[in-house]
Amino acid sequence: MVLRGRICMLAFLMAMGPEMASSSTGKEPQTAAKQEARVVKATFGKLPDGTEIESYTLYNTRGASAKVITFGATLTQLHVPGKNGKMGDVVLGFDNLEGYDSGPHPYFGATIGRYGNRIANGKFTLDGKEYHLPTNNGPNTLHGGTIGFDRRVWKAEILKEKDGAAVRFTYLSKDGEEGFPGDLTASVTYTLTDTNELKLQYSAATDKDTVVNLTNHSYFNLSGTGEGNILKYILYINADKYTPVDSGLIPTGAIDSVVGTPLDFLKPTAIGARIEDLKEIGGYDHNYVLNGKPGTLRLAARVYDPESGREMEVFTTQPGVQFYSAIHLDGTLKGKGGVAYQKYGAICLETQHFPDSPNHPNFPSTELKPGEHFHSETIYKFLVK
Repeated sequence: MVLRGRICMLAFLMAMGPEMASSSTGKEPQTAAKQEARVVKATFGKLPDGTEIESYTLYNTRGASAKVITFGATLTQLHVPGKNGKMGDVVLGFDNLEGYDSGPHPYFGATIGRYGNRIANGKFTLDGKEYHLPTNNGPNTLHGGTIGFDRRVWKAEILKEKDGAAVRFTYLSKDGEEGFPGDLTASVTYTLTDTNELKLQYSAATDKDTVVNLTNHSYFNLSGTGEGNILKYILYINADKYTPVDSGLIPTGAIDSVVGTPLDFLKPTAIGARIEDLKEIGGYDHNYVLNGKPGTLRLAARVYDPESGREMEVFTTQPGVQFYSAIHLDGTLKGKGGVAYQKYGAICLETQHFPDSPNHPNFPSTELKPGEHFHSETIYKFLVK
């Protein structure tokens, strides 16, 4: 009878999944029961116009999980193990749809497009024609404009993938949306593998010459969302060079060496070791020119949190990565469980093409033509040391 009771209890826990152990902040204080890889669909809320937003929670067999919503194809939760197998939610965000939809927020977990990062003065020239975009960052366009891909509703499709649970999100950006030319069909596929990798695969096609730069803007706190800051994290970035910027964070067009500057993370270094040397902007918000051949999957960065024991490796096919140290969080924005998000409370490693590339012919091109197919891949792999 005792054995039979234990078997019944085990079956019950496996059916419930790791969310049964979640707290109000989205953290999982216990090691989740072993389970089959799967995707669970649910309703996340409704927009003011009545549009229903869906959530898709991906589970692997080791108890890790990732939740993505159709609003902005946004990653809202990512539970991975730390020391002693303890699960924790390592991305910043909100508990409900209102947090993502009510007013401006710093793009927590969102898919960014049509053009990630900045375009100077909200304009660029393509095929001899000048295009004008809405400006939402001083005189410049940031992350796709006033209503970028992060505020659009995407269509979702659960996929059957050999290497893990997967969902593809698709969005059609019409010709002229936010000033960009061409009907652009964009997709991002999230896959959670059994080796605790969150794989993001981006695709895009157009019917008219355009520019495209897709990325994800997750804010990672490896100790758990809202737990301390990142200054003790040990960071390695696989880049000898970076793109210097002016006072508006627009690239000058130069490509300079990081050696001998506070931007040098070729040797693993604590993020806080030289951050005070960047007083002009208050921390890190820089685009790195990754070593290796763009288009090939290679290590971009590695970050380790001594407190939780979690290490995150970032692999990408993109030519650059924007390292942002959450310098604009100031404690006024409250997220999961009412936690106030503080300055240096997360690290962003946004794999991408360079900022303002359409206005710099010497940068890798972001142009996409009809008949061509844009594809990129980024992997966030989680380990415990």
